[in-house]
Amino acid sequence: MAVEFNKLRATLRDEALTFPDVTEDFPWGERVVKVKKKVFAFLGRDTDSENRTLTFKLPASHRELLSHSFAKSTGYGLGKSGWVSVTFGGKEAPSLEQARAWLRESYCAVAPKSLAAELSPHATQASTVTKPRATKSAKTAKKTAASSPRTTSKPKSVGVVRTASKRAPKR
Repeated sequence: MAVEFNKLRATLRDEALTFPDVTEDFPWGERVVKVKKKVFAFLGRDTDSENRTLTFKLPASHRELLSHSFAKSTGYGLGKSGWVSVTFGGKEAPSLEQARAWLRESYCAVAPKSLAAELSPHATQASTVTKPRATKSAKTAKKTAASSPRTTSKPKSVGVVRTASKRAPKR
C-alpha cells in the first residue's frame, strides 16, 4: 500500500507544480505546495511510510467529504476554515481522481482569483464560495447619516463665522 500512496502523492505533487505560481516547501519537515506563499495542500513527510494522510482546504465540499470514514476535520483549528485531512489506504479509500479534484479546489480556495481563473474557469466556479455582502441595518444607517457632517440637511449660514474657541459667553 505504501508504494501506491507514494505514487499518488508524487502524481499530486507533479500536478500541483503545473498550477500558476505554485512552489514547494518543507516547513516542519512536511512537504507542502503553496501559491503566493500560502499553503493549499499538505502532502506529508517523505520519511513517514505509516502516515498516509493528505490535507486540503475544501470550502465547497468539506461538509460532504466529512461524511466519509477516510476524512476528518483538520486539527489545530484549521478544520473551522474548511481544511480536511484525508487518509488513504483504508477499506473506503478515495481515488486518484477525487484527490486531483480536491487539489484543484484547494488551489482555487487559496489562490488569488486571477490565478484561480487561469487554472480553469470551471474549477473556480465550482469551488469558490462567495460570502454574502454585509448590509447595514436601518438603525445603523440612520445613526451614520445623522452623525456624518456631509449628510446634514441644514443650510449653512452665509457670512457668519463661528469658531469653537471664541464663543460668546451665555447671559
